Amino acid sequence: MEYDDKGKFDSVYTAKVKAGKRRTYFFDVRKTKGEDYYIVLTESTKKFNADGYERHKIFLYKEDFNRFLAQLQETINHVKKDLMPDFDYDLSEKRQAEWEASQEKKGENEDLGW
Repeated sequence: MEYDDKGKFDSVYTAKVKAGKRRTYFFDVRKTKGEDYYIVLTESTKKFNADGYERHKIFLYKEDFNRFLAQLQETINHVKKDLMPDFDYDLSEKRQAEWEASQEKKGENEDLGW
């Protein structure tokens, strides 16, 4: 696998999903020596009483993409339709967007010395 100067794997694509104050999900596409690609899903959670983060990773290989995606979608649909049909999933997205905007504004105010 390819390595950068710090000995970590190089990602050819990275996306992240912030999930509240303490949790972030990362989606990294990495390349093998054989010119193949795989996905690394990482959950990073800030520790409560210590510095640093806990990280959990799942490595997903191309031969499993379709089955993984189909089962993930089926599982999400089961929760949304059968287990929690009254939950407002759009409201959660709105609250997350509002929280992220407040954090950006807080950072801007700190930059201005407020």
